[in-house]
Amino acid sequence: MLIRYSKILLTAALGALILLVAINNVTDYATNYQFVSHVMSMDQVPTGSPLEWRAVTSVTLHRLFYAFIIAVEFSAAALVLAGAWRLLLRRKAEAARFNAAKDVAIAGLALAVGLYLFGFMAVGGEWFQMWRSLPDAEQAAFRFIGCAALVMLFLGQRDD
Repeated sequence: MLIRYSKILLTAALGALILLVAINNVTDYATNYQFVSHVMSMDQVPTGSPLEWRAVTSVTLHRLFYAFIIAVEFSAAALVLAGAWRLLLRRKAEAARFNAAKDVAIAGLALAVGLYLFGFMAVGGEWFQMWRSLPDAEQAAFRFIGCAALVMLFLGQRDD
């Protein structure tokens, strides 16, 4: 039973973390919007770089991309927290029912890992060369990926 409670607690904690990130992006919109705009504009890539053509300078596209990030964060948080709730309701159920209840949380965790792995590491980090000016941002994304992936792996282990 301790393993089940651990899975529920860690899932709920990560759901709360994702929700806080999304809320922070809404309540302190300007700070992280500037970050997204800075990265997409590629203003730290040296002039004459063969990668300059990748830069996106449209304010509209910056806002749309940032809105997409926030929407994915809220979606992931909702799925993870709903999944934690489902797990809590089935904590005393037989193993098959408890295992079946994991799917919503795992979907939310996969969405969060996907956002940070693809959105921040691949698109932001490599496509837009975020690492040139903001190396800490990639490290922060990697820490988030690591936490979410570890919880997903732990949660995904079958309960007998």
